[in-house]
Amino acid sequence: MLSNKAFLTVHGVIYMIFALALFFLPSVFWPVYGVEINDKYALFLSQHTSIFLGGIGAITYLLRDIEPGKTAKRLLAGVLITNLLGVAITLYAALIGIFVGFGWSDPIFFALLSVIGYLQFSKQ
Repeated sequence: MLSNKAFLTVHGVIYMIFALALFFLPSVFWPVYGVEINDKYALFLSQHTSIFLGGIGAITYLLRDIEPGKTAKRLLAGVLITNLLGVAITLYAALIGIFVGFGWSDPIFFALLSVIGYLQFSKQ
């Protein structure tokens, strides 16, 4: 499988890309998922979400050189929990019709990150 450095680098970059997209291009990004940005409040919530995605991206990227062990296991457990929450929340959005179109890719994407994250976690 991947080294911690490879996994955390890829994970961090993915989260940072989504953070930047949600902050700078929410009116382009969200309609692909079937979500409308129809007022300043929805725009702000999208940008606010980028705080957390960007933070997770920064943390995982900055700790990419972590050696296997207790601290790495805790970091990867947090990453795994984050991605499992992503599966649950985006699957809910897809099932109730908020995420349509490309929105169905999100639960699959988070599930893939969860599986890879679990494999990485179990290597520690």
